[in-house]
Amino acid sequence: MALILGAAAMALVALARSVATLTVAAPLVAIVIGAYVAAHIVVRRTAPQADPLLLPLAAILNVIGLAAVYRIDVAEPDAAYGPAQVTWTVVGIVFFIGVLLAVKDHATLSRFKYIFGFAGVGLLIIPATPLGTEINGAQLWIRIGGLSFQPGEIAKICLVIFFAAYLAERKELLAIASRRVLGFHVPDLKHFGPLLVMWGLSLAVMFYEKDLGSSLLFFSIFLVMLYIATARIVYVAFGMLLFMIGSYVGYTVFSHVQDRVLVWVDVFDPRYIQDEGYQLAQSLFALATGGLFGTGLGQGRPDIIPEVQTDFIFSAIGEELGLLGTSAVLICFMLMVARGLRIATNARSDFGQLLAAGMTTIFGIQTIIILAGVTRLLPLTGITLPFMSYGGSSLLSNFILMALLVRISHQSASAPAPAQTSEILVGGRR
Repeated sequence: MALILGAAAMALVALARSVATLTVAAPLVAIVIGAYVAAHIVVRRTAPQADPLLLPLAAILNVIGLAAVYRIDVAEPDAAYGPAQVTWTVVGIVFFIGVLLAVKDHATLSRFKYIFGFAGVGLLIIPATPLGTEINGAQLWIRIGGLSFQPGEIAKICLVIFFAAYLAERKELLAIASRRVLGFHVPDLKHFGPLLVMWGLSLAVMFYEKDLGSSLLFFSIFLVMLYIATARIVYVAFGMLLFMIGSYVGYTVFSHVQDRVLVWVDVFDPRYIQDEGYQLAQSLFALATGGLFGTGLGQGRPDIIPEVQTDFIFSAIGEELGLLGTSAVLICFMLMVARGLRIATNARSDFGQLLAAGMTTIFGIQTIIILAGVTRLLPLTGITLPFMSYGGSSLLSNFILMALLVRISHQSASAPAPAQTSEILVGGRR
């Protein structure tokens, strides 16, 4: 169903321009369909008891995003976003298959937690070195030849693996509350060390790479995982206070952060609407133009929005598919998060629970931040929309994330249920 939907969307986009364009789009559609069929076969062979909705939901989001990106090519003849996105989709599916085949037991990842931790920090730091390249005010990329890559996309997966293994080992210690402050049970001050370290790392991303969105994402992931591991709300409260302090400092230091906040407060101000606020204003106009049913695929003008293929792909979908189309996309995202949390709940080990919860948190928080940005609920951050936005780094990390969730769900479903007390007393199961 997902592949039929994607093929139909691509065909409609091509036909909106000319019948001849359909012959160009057909090979791209065939390549994507073939890649997803191969992924489905591998999942059925290597993880037959995995959650059956994960891959179809990812496919639906991906092919709708692919159609929207290809739509930009139709509006801008000199652009080649569609073929490039198809290439990265196939590469991402190859990584998805590779991770499924390589990781037979997700528990083995915990043995290399420090390797993943150092790798994650290293990947975060690389863009701040002379190897980094600044694009749109943020230094998040490294450029190799004609290709640019965002190491932070892979870093977040490495760090989640490290966080999951670290918290699974120390969650009892971190949860002990030996003090009472203002009526709240509070752990010893030394247990706030990991939170302060992560706060410092997120501030380093914000100050040296000039990106508030990635800083918010990394810190939020750790904060959510810490709360899941310890169930101590005091960590969340203290973490939010720390991030508010860091955000205020970032606002006072960086002019582009100030511009984004001012635009967010009043995007239609005549001083901004033709300059810093033009992108967000056109995004809101596109969503308003779409109305309930949309203008139809290939019938809108998403190319008016600068960088629509990355930051504002949701606005392009809203213009041409309307409120009903964007609601369907949101439902897919919510289902993906719900299935991820279900996988975390059913995992048989602390590491598996935290790893699945962390991976789902990446997906959920990233979606919330970017959708809130394009609809003006939060200031813009420049984070990509999972599976839908144009970009190879994001697609690769999302497919790796999905492969790990598939592996965890399969192991949880295939593992025997824990023995009940009555079974232990009578000598085991029969």
